[in-house]
Amino acid sequence: MTYDVIIRDGLWFDGTGNAPLTRTLGIRDGVVATVAAGALDETGCPEVVDAAGKWVVPGFIDVHTHYDAEVLLDPGLRESVRHGVTTVLLGNCSLSTVYANSEDAADLFSRVEAVPREFVLGALRDNQTWSTPAEYIEAIDALPLGPNVSSLLGHSDLRTAVLGLDRATDDTVRPTEAELAKMAKLLDEALEAGMLGMSGMDAAIDKLDGDRFRSRALPSTFATWRERRKLIAVLRHRGRILQSAPDVDNPVSALLFFLASSRIFNRRKGVRMSMLVSADAKSMPLAVHVFGLGTRVLNKLLGSQVRFQHLPVPFELYSDGIDLPVFEEFGAGTAALHLRDQLQRNELLADRSYRRSFRREFDRIKLGPSLWHRDFHDAVIVECPDKSLIGKSFGAIADERGLHPLDAFLDVLVDNGERNVRWTTIVANHRPNQLNKLAAEPSVHMGFSDAGAHLRNMAFYNFGLRLLKRARDADRAGQPFLSIERAVYRLTGELAEWFGIGAGTLRQGDRADFAVIDPTHLDESVDGYHEEAVPYYGGLRRMVNRNDATVVATGVGGTVVFRGGQFGGQFRDGYGQNVKSGRYLRAGELGAALSRSA
Repeated sequence: MTYDVIIRDGLWFDGTGNAPLTRTLGIRDGVVATVAAGALDETGCPEVVDAAGKWVVPGFIDVHTHYDAEVLLDPGLRESVRHGVTTVLLGNCSLSTVYANSEDAADLFSRVEAVPREFVLGALRDNQTWSTPAEYIEAIDALPLGPNVSSLLGHSDLRTAVLGLDRATDDTVRPTEAELAKMAKLLDEALEAGMLGMSGMDAAIDKLDGDRFRSRALPSTFATWRERRKLIAVLRHRGRILQSAPDVDNPVSALLFFLASSRIFNRRKGVRMSMLVSADAKSMPLAVHVFGLGTRVLNKLLGSQVRFQHLPVPFELYSDGIDLPVFEEFGAGTAALHLRDQLQRNELLADRSYRRSFRREFDRIKLGPSLWHRDFHDAVIVECPDKSLIGKSFGAIADERGLHPLDAFLDVLVDNGERNVRWTTIVANHRPNQLNKLAAEPSVHMGFSDAGAHLRNMAFYNFGLRLLKRARDADRAGQPFLSIERAVYRLTGELAEWFGIGAGTLRQGDRADFAVIDPTHLDESVDGYHEEAVPYYGGLRRMVNRNDATVVATGVGGTVVFRGGQFGGQFRDGYGQNVKSGRYLRAGELGAALSRSA
């Protein structure tokens, strides 16, 4: 009996939360054919992975990515796969590229996700051959995919297709009954084709790109709850999921999602919801103490099925000048980001009346809910033409100069060229004890990496490895907060169950998506970030993670696609170009069935 791949003598985690066992796995035809306590015959096997002393886990699932354009340019999605991710979910935050034309989709996507519009538009213009969800799925599945892909239909995409982008972002427009019916019909077509559900957005912080309707909020944010309920009814009928984000400025918004999810108020058929976001935010330090309990209580009282996505690492952000989404919280910030011309933007930032307005807004909004702590003493310069400022916080510079912190910040940007000043801050998940509690909290699930977006702001592609490191380190220190097997489950099988994805487990008969991890290299290398030029984004230097000694191998569909090592990782020949390992995973298909039909 010949195997295509043998993974020998590894500590095997099956993705269900069961305790690990030392086993050898034999893989054939894309499926885990054998899980053996002893040796397997390696005769004729072209690929043997020596996993002695290593962990063998199901490939990680990343449920919150924005690879919608990038998958068309680089179907290998290397920045995720090299860290053991084998399945990614597209179409989050109301943004997908299914129905909207290429120009509308680029305007919806680019500024929100901080990916240069010219490359998003080019990717869609050159590759958009579809006009229906079924055709979209066929087009994605025809790519030489590295990982598996599933997707949601974005509400902003849907709304734009029915109303047009102008009407979809006009607060005075209410869809007609015929238009609401058309939205429901198009959503149902997407679910019928195999999409997992719909994504929405209720927080108006994100803005459109382009010239036509620049700086308007996303279409999904203009929807009334009457419109949302009509679309959620389609999800309920199909048993599919909603991903969305409540409006942080309106606490009632979150309660409405719980009610819409409820079985009690909806003929005993609820809707699973994955919401943004559960974090220990510096701007709201007390919220973390009640967030999990509150979610569990509401789910129980209302019969709801709501979970919040949690990124299980410190939320460290970088920014070139003001190119950071948190500045969209301010009208003054949006006004500056509205200007793409660098000279015009610098002139605005230097203008005294603009600064007075910005200061008033900055100080006033700071008292309410916020995604950012707005503490310039906690914002450190890491790159600047004036080398004497590197390593200093803007707050410290303000103290030295006797200025308001916002003025010191703007002075440094104007004096050095706004985009020449790079700085960093941690906005959430900064307290280890609270971070550990969140990782074990049953009302959250692991996600929110934003992989493929915010290319100059963050790099959380390896968040799964970082969670495993923290769990392992805590166990060694005698202060466990999450067993390794439970951590693996939270990154794999649990997500597959909640989202309805045919992946996440590594048992006999399952699709063979896996990662082999060297726990001795779960070290400081997983916590850093690097920069790498992206050729298909015009050489833009993207933030990435590099810990290639940690992942010994990543396998997708029964094929080893990445081999790690201390001297760098290597992908198989033709990977992401003319060799296909992943596929589009439709809703409701089982992992084993997918494997056998691949």
